[in-house]
Amino acid sequence: MSPVLARMSRYPFVLATVAAGAVGLALLAAGLPSASRWVVSLYALVIAGKHAWAMVQDLRRGRVGLDVLAVMAICATVAVGDYWAALIVVLMLTGGAALEDYASARAHREVAALLARAPLYAHRIRPDGTVEDVAVDQVQVGDLLLVKPGESVPVDGTLEGEAVAFDESSLTGESLPVEHVAGDAVLSGSVSEQEVATVRATVLARDSQYQQIVALVQAAGDSKAPIVRLADRYAVPFTLVAIVLAGVAWAVSGDPVRFAEVLVVATPCPLLIAAPVAFIAGMSRAAKNGAVIKSGGVLEQLARIRTAAFDKTGTMTHGRPRVEAVELLDGPGDGTGDGLGVDDVLRYAAAAEQYSSHVLAQAVVDAALARGLLVPTASDVEEITAGGVTAVVDGRRVAVGKSAFVASVTGRTWEHTTVVPGRMTVHVGVDGRPVGRLVLADEVRANARATLERLRTLGVRHEVMLTGDAEPTARHVADLLGVADVRAGLLPVDKVQAVAALPDRPVMMIGDGVNDAPVLAAADVGVAMGAKGSTAASESADVVVMLDDIGRVALTVAIARRTVRVALQAIGVGIALSVVLMVVAAFGLIPAVIGATLQEVVDLVAILGALRAVRPGRDEAQVVGGAAPRTAPRPQLSAASASQGDAG
Repeated sequence: MSPVLARMSRYPFVLATVAAGAVGLALLAAGLPSASRWVVSLYALVIAGKHAWAMVQDLRRGRVGLDVLAVMAICATVAVGDYWAALIVVLMLTGGAALEDYASARAHREVAALLARAPLYAHRIRPDGTVEDVAVDQVQVGDLLLVKPGESVPVDGTLEGEAVAFDESSLTGESLPVEHVAGDAVLSGSVSEQEVATVRATVLARDSQYQQIVALVQAAGDSKAPIVRLADRYAVPFTLVAIVLAGVAWAVSGDPVRFAEVLVVATPCPLLIAAPVAFIAGMSRAAKNGAVIKSGGVLEQLARIRTAAFDKTGTMTHGRPRVEAVELLDGPGDGTGDGLGVDDVLRYAAAAEQYSSHVLAQAVVDAALARGLLVPTASDVEEITAGGVTAVVDGRRVAVGKSAFVASVTGRTWEHTTVVPGRMTVHVGVDGRPVGRLVLADEVRANARATLERLRTLGVRHEVMLTGDAEPTARHVADLLGVADVRAGLLPVDKVQAVAALPDRPVMMIGDGVNDAPVLAAADVGVAMGAKGSTAASESADVVVMLDDIGRVALTVAIARRTVRVALQAIGVGIALSVVLMVVAAFGLIPAVIGATLQEVVDLVAILGALRAVRPGRDEAQVVGGAAPRTAPRPQLSAASASQGDAG
């Protein structure tokens, strides 16, 4: 069977309509006009009856059937003997499914490409160095995987060995290759450009980013019910206008044919098809840009957001401490006489901390590596819980941790302490003398403030920070973001109550942690930062941003607003053209057959207009233009005095 026939066979009523028309024409050619009229008319009435029954079922479920005009048009044209016009209306109804299928396939193009690239197999390196091919579901955490050039990374992991450039366009929309070095996190679905990559699996396949995107996209594609609500707003008024106009035309002219002619051009396919096509296209664009919108109803809500509430840690900040500065202890006999500088203090601290399990230890090691320092090995390492670490590094005794702990080892304390919200300190002592301290902070994301400013231009009138952190820390971050409304010290239940009490709705809540799951579910639209956030947050949210980029939230809102705008424009153009045709038909200037053909043109115009949602608009381009840089800058460790507290 040819591809065309295979596609057509999926729509038996389209084939039946074409066949009925062919039989009718053959009977006309054979000199049997009466038989032709009966065959075509009976078939048209059968289709009208089928749609009428579906319309009744819709009414019983509380929905107004948009097919009422088409059914009335078929019956009216058959009644006045214009059976060919009736057949064209039938073709429009039965062909509507085929048109929608084509348009949906076009709108789903990006998502289809995403799903097609889902990794199925992995090359696992055995302990003896040989390679075996296994299903991606069989990959275990810790497995060493080989990724050949042109292949997708099967599961999330960390890169080992040489630097490799990856194509991440299917995940992030980034058109340029992104280079990763050893130790960098690599997402499943990334494609190795030209080199063989070695990746150590860090999670199972089901928990990897690409597989989560696939699952969420598939779930999002199954939701169509909310989409109909947009068309329902116009269905009843449009139907009433069409029926009244057709009735007036009949009454004034005294010709029942006028009634049929008006209804033929009033068929509501722009309402039936344009809105779903636009919404599917918008959801596809959002998925391509790293955000999965779980339903059409969510997309419609997202376009009307008026209040943005957000968590602090991990959402507006990176959620992990970074070394911001290294302070040297000034004065005679303080250890700096040994020639220890910023890099020396950082190197000694990293050497001891690399063996610690403390939450801040890795930040110290990362800071040293980021500055290109060689972190030496240490011996005689001893970690004191809630205190710090001591070790021998390059033959020198090093103590790293809280000020009290380092003071107990060195016999001296840090004399001056300036309290600055959002900062922590790690003190360092060498050979019994304090030499300096490291200042750490959970940095605000580079594009967090720009994201909030962009949301304001997209219609958000109120921003509020909801966090469990202390008031000084929360206020410090809020000031950097330009947010006046700050609610600090909140438990999960407090966040839910705060969102419920916000007056300017709809409310969008943005979060990432397990403690955010309840408030994400309670908000009008919950947005989870799913790249490094919890599964609970992603499952309870309506939108999941699959990248560690807060800027994607504004981009997703921009996509939603454009999608709804395009859908409304397509509906409006379709209705406007139909109304013009109805008015012209009311004066008897459009025969029913011509009117039915023109209505098909109106349908195509509406569908093509709806498909514009596949392409990015100016709003999206402006948001992308303000995105944060993809590569973190080299830490600038300077002499900055700051401390809120100690950390070991």
